[in-house]
Amino acid sequence: MHSTATPSCRLLPTLPRRVMSVLGASLLSALAAMASMNAQARNTPDWPDTYLSRLQAQALIQTANAEILGSSSATLTLEKWCREHRLAADPVVVATLLHGVDKAPTDEQRQRLQIGPDEPVRYRRVQLSCGGLVLSEADNWYVPSRLSDEMNRLLDTTDTPFGKAVLGLKPFRRTYAAKLLWSPLPPLWEMLPARQRPNAGRRAVSGTARLTLPAALFEHRALVFGQDLRPIAEVIETYQKGLLAFPAPAR
Repeated sequence: MHSTATPSCRLLPTLPRRVMSVLGASLLSALAAMASMNAQARNTPDWPDTYLSRLQAQALIQTANAEILGSSSATLTLEKWCREHRLAADPVVVATLLHGVDKAPTDEQRQRLQIGPDEPVRYRRVQLSCGGLVLSEADNWYVPSRLSDEMNRLLDTTDTPFGKAVLGLKPFRRTYAAKLLWSPLPPLWEMLPARQRPNAGRRAVSGTARLTLPAALFEHRALVFGQDLRPIAEVIETYQKGLLAFPAPAR
């Protein structure tokens, strides 16, 4: 009897550890899924799908587009937008480097940057966020020889946004392409009779329908110049629906 009981006694202590290991892995997986869902929900504006809301969204997208186009730093303009629309208690834009991605500049980009075929060019892909909201995703090709050693150190070793890192060069932008990627209203909406306007029916009035926004709202392609008028970078910025992740304006 003693010999048959010993194996069972030896097995019992191992069972809780195995169970706890499985439960722990399941819990971590569930928590990660919940965090991902919360982040996705946080970045998704919750607006009623009404004609008025669509008008308001259209106006806000055009306003953000115009303000960024007229600015010398997209980062600082996004911080102003974040502060004015109360997207975060601490309206600071943070750049998150997306590692493991590299894109060589094209010949056309080298021409725009006014550099030869052998001039080193570095690439960064970043997400600009404020209070956990993704506001922009940017591809950035820059010429390190036209930046100071400290600027290059910041860009190489930290998540500092490019616009902040090169402020000492008094940068300014020249946008050579800009386009809206989504409009909440159809073409020539202003010419439509009231009954044909988008979501002007009962469901919209009841407020049960929600406005669905795509991830990307508009895109800018620009050259960034230093105060010596030489281009220091080319950027492609895709602005995200997080820009509108605040309560819909009151009617």
